[in-house]
Amino acid sequence: MNVLLKSATIFDPQSDFHNQTQDVLIENGIIQQIASSIVCPDNFQEITLDNLTISNGWFDASVSFGEPGYEDRETIANGLLVAAKSGFTQVALNSNCSPLIDSKSLVHFLKNQSITSPVNIHPIGSLTKESLGLEIAELYDMQQAGAIAFNDYKKGIRNDNLIKIALQYTQSFNGLVMSYPHNEKIAGEGVVNEGINSTQLGLKGIPALAEELQISRDLFLLEYTGGKLHIPTISTTKSVALIRKAKEEGLQVTCSVSADHLTLTDQELSAFDANYKVLPPLRTQQDVNALVDGVKDGTIDFVTSDHDPIDIEHKKIEFAHAKDGSIGLESLFVSLLPVLGLETLISTIVDRPLQVFGLKPSYIKTGNKANLSLFSTKGTGTFTEDAILSTSKNSAYLGKSTQGKVYGTYNNGILTLA
Repeated sequence: MNVLLKSATIFDPQSDFHNQTQDVLIENGIIQQIASSIVCPDNFQEITLDNLTISNGWFDASVSFGEPGYEDRETIANGLLVAAKSGFTQVALNSNCSPLIDSKSLVHFLKNQSITSPVNIHPIGSLTKESLGLEIAELYDMQQAGAIAFNDYKKGIRNDNLIKIALQYTQSFNGLVMSYPHNEKIAGEGVVNEGINSTQLGLKGIPALAEELQISRDLFLLEYTGGKLHIPTISTTKSVALIRKAKEEGLQVTCSVSADHLTLTDQELSAFDANYKVLPPLRTQQDVNALVDGVKDGTIDFVTSDHDPIDIEHKKIEFAHAKDGSIGLESLFVSLLPVLGLETLISTIVDRPLQVFGLKPSYIKTGNKANLSLFSTKGTGTFTEDAILSTSKNSAYLGKSTQGKVYGTYNNGILTLA
């Protein structure tokens, strides 16, 4: 699709037009001209949007859809459309389906789903076969097929030696091991953060120790083996401190945090609303403050939605029995803009995750492929169910205040507007 974006403020520190309001002419998916005023050519669609800002396409590095196996939660086709309308041009897709992504054929399957889509899929393969934590999966073959990392989604690896072997083995092909920070023995049957609120509500708690103990173990193993380690969705003050210290000591460790853990606390649990049942659990305001500081100082490398659609049969039930998970593609930008500010937010959903996964960035320059997110930083509101485009509606951000607006994306020659 050939388009002319009118009066777009360009947010790209690598562009000569950074923080300037320009017209952007795109033909056959390539940026042909950037100028203060461009007359729309014939057969081009002119796009005029209030307070339009464009940046390099956003990357959400932790997304689940359901398909294959759980299409009732979300299909890949609709999930990619949701991502595009939410401002994302690339997603890292978790092995959170059935069958799990533990072979090159399944990686090929996922990659093929985005061939004609405005959103590129980067599969994350299972670290172990069937994510059982017993045997290393076909890591090299999956990477050759297009997997960007390896992780047993939301499952802590009990076997210390397995993590050690994975870190050693992946060095031969520069692979990235992800280790979910959750010690199941310590967590026990907990369903929320262990603390004052869990006691008052009579809910079994998951202590911060369950996360921090696992991180400490993995950092010791990384120090021993070398290699690259990513720790997804950390949630506690001490986790931030542990990773900060490891980075200072020169370990190749990165980490991420979900948008929910930067904006919500366990104070939300008083209504026993299962939309707030996530893993790791929502923590305290002190933890939220430490996580925000960690993002701003670079200890936490990037932010994700940790988008995890759950059907109503598994969410609208007794809190203790509901499945963990919250969707977040639609709410990430509008929830985090007032918390992080535009510069830090764009960095954490563009530059930083691309660096961690070794993906090539794109810049807003003439002659480059147009890989753009379209949005406005103006305006405030409330996040309601009307804003949810996903098949499943399990958002932890319902009823919360928002800032800004996402208009959509332009990528792979396709304009997608919300």
